[in-house]
Amino acid sequence: MLPIQPVTLETDRLMLRPMSLDDVPAFGEAARDGNQWEKKTTTVPRPEGFEEYVRRALELQAAGLALPFTTVVKDGNRVVGSTRFMNIDAVNQRVEIGTTWIAKSWQRTFVNTHAKFLMLRHAFEVLGCNAVEIRTHSQNDQSRAAIERLGAKLDGILRRHMIMPDGHIRDTAVYSILPEEWPAVKARLEQRMST
Repeated sequence: MLPIQPVTLETDRLMLRPMSLDDVPAFGEAARDGNQWEKKTTTVPRPEGFEEYVRRALELQAAGLALPFTTVVKDGNRVVGSTRFMNIDAVNQRVEIGTTWIAKSWQRTFVNTHAKFLMLRHAFEVLGCNAVEIRTHSQNDQSRAAIERLGAKLDGILRRHMIMPDGHIRDTAVYSILPEEWPAVKARLEQRMST
């Protein structure tokens, strides 16, 4: 299954392409849509912080620990955020989908559904993962509801797990999907994508 190699994943409406330093200006513009860095439950940098953000993501990719994507709406070739496979565990064939953020005007649209479909399909059908984890701030109700709509199961809460940029300590809700659950999750996502 692993190591994971950079790849472009696409539906008819969305593309997840390998992240590059060329994306820095577009990420800054997308982050300004809703001032994403002000949201207490995520860790999106300010526009001027994206060069370091991308460099760090690419370092993790080179170490085999992450595979970062740039999220692109195909109509207009518009960068609207990013996501990644992270905490890659080659021995146990597990990955986490995380560090996901989407520009405010593209939240609650087709973007997240298509992105999760592409990543989960790749994880289970190409990489042969034993499990895919999705984590979020325990207080991020919008994110938790979206994860639960996928059909992911709550594994538990990691208490006092992370110190957030504003200094508060985050409890992290950990969800997962297993290979035997993927067909039902896939059918649900395909249904949502067809409407």
